[in-house]
Amino acid sequence: MNIFKTKNADRDTVQFSIGKKILMLSAAAMLPFLVLAVVLLISMTNYSDTYDELVNNMTIANNYNLNFKEEMDESLYKLVVGYVDYENISEDETLKDPYVLIGELRADFARLVDITTEPESLGWLESLIRNIDTLEKRVDDILENIRIGGRYDRNIEELDNNIYILTELIQENIQYYIYYQTKSIEEVTDKLQSQIRNFIVICGLLVVLLVASTIATALVVTRGILRPVQALREATQKIGAGDFGTRAKVDSGDEIESLAHSFNDMAEKMQALLCKTKEDEQRMRWLDLRLLQEQINPHFLYNTLDTIVWLIEGNQEEEAVEMVVALSDFFRLVLSKGRELISLREEKEHISSYLGIQAVRYRDILEYEICIDPSLYEYQILKLTLQPLVENALYHGIKYKRAKGMIHIRGRKDGDDLRLTVRDNGVGMEPADLEQLRRDIERPCSETDKGFGLANVNERIHVHFGPEYGMHIWSEKGQGTTVELTIPAMKKDSRESADRSVRKG
Repeated sequence: MNIFKTKNADRDTVQFSIGKKILMLSAAAMLPFLVLAVVLLISMTNYSDTYDELVNNMTIANNYNLNFKEEMDESLYKLVVGYVDYENISEDETLKDPYVLIGELRADFARLVDITTEPESLGWLESLIRNIDTLEKRVDDILENIRIGGRYDRNIEELDNNIYILTELIQENIQYYIYYQTKSIEEVTDKLQSQIRNFIVICGLLVVLLVASTIATALVVTRGILRPVQALREATQKIGAGDFGTRAKVDSGDEIESLAHSFNDMAEKMQALLCKTKEDEQRMRWLDLRLLQEQINPHFLYNTLDTIVWLIEGNQEEEAVEMVVALSDFFRLVLSKGRELISLREEKEHISSYLGIQAVRYRDILEYEICIDPSLYEYQILKLTLQPLVENALYHGIKYKRAKGMIHIRGRKDGDDLRLTVRDNGVGMEPADLEQLRRDIERPCSETDKGFGLANVNERIHVHFGPEYGMHIWSEKGQGTTVELTIPAMKKDSRESADRSVRKG
């Protein structure tokens, strides 16, 4: 087995894959564009950061350019003429504290000094800071004169000869700063446009070269791919016609060669799969036959006939007739004309006949209830699915209770599944026995001595519907046992369509 795996691994080794060929072609085509795109992206990012910084600086400066001089001049004038006291200036919504204005202006433009690199703009900012310092000193003088009192003329002179001139200079500094920042934006924009023009020219040249090289490479790669694909297609057609001896011969050294090997393996396995399918069908028939034999056992028949004789001898002819009819219905439904699937209605009739017979024999200990929604009657179920569960509940649960017991049979639809439950209030099981039974029903029923009927039902469901469906068991000592079956909810028409699809496939 290890030698076989090694040979397969060596055989399936790809020397030069199609993916590598296409990847190399794509890399050769995309790498130049990727480099250019990265360069352009970096340039655009730098431009965007620089542009945003300049615009932000200009916005700050422009706010002061529009408001600072007017607010400062008005506030100081009204302080000088006595319109408002300095202590109460903050209460007037139209005026601002001169020191607050100066502090805000100095803080914002000091930050601009730290981040500005353009020499002309930086020069005007430094001049602006010096004028702010001078303005603050003049404001100190005016407020000191106001505090002393009697210096109105001197304060008016300070306003005319110092304050108004200084605020004018500050406004001029701000305007020059904005002017040079605007020039910087123009330079940045011109530089970006130049880079974009160069990028377009280089891209045009690369596209011409790339188209020529791509066409040549594509022709070579296409020939290398199409030849083995054609060989594989011809082999596939032969397999489709039923010639499982056909093998695809490909030596391209890429994934198609590996695919051809896998195809050849598939052709070998298909025949084995057909054989396995036949074995599964035989196994299913064996399971059905074995379960059928279990149901038509002599003891059940003898006991039923004895009960009928006992009823006749007791002059209970009507009950005897009902029991004969029930027995007839029971065996008719057991045989089901050889069908594997029957309707849930027929299965309900089957267990009704079975329980009707057993209720006569065990009239002192057995009661039962069947609650299956009539809307579920047309769904399909494997024959002899519920009856072994009911029989198990009777013989291993109710019979050993030594008191009257109850068997409940329920059916409901849960999404796309049917859930069928058989519950009894019999003797139940110990946890260890329950775990052993759960293990037994998951084993092939041919290997199971205990719980054969349950294992048979579970195995038939697995074989017919898949391992995701089957049986679950819960039990508690002295409380009873619950067995739940999960099968797909299928009606006859949908099942026949699925079978036809499988046969066509």
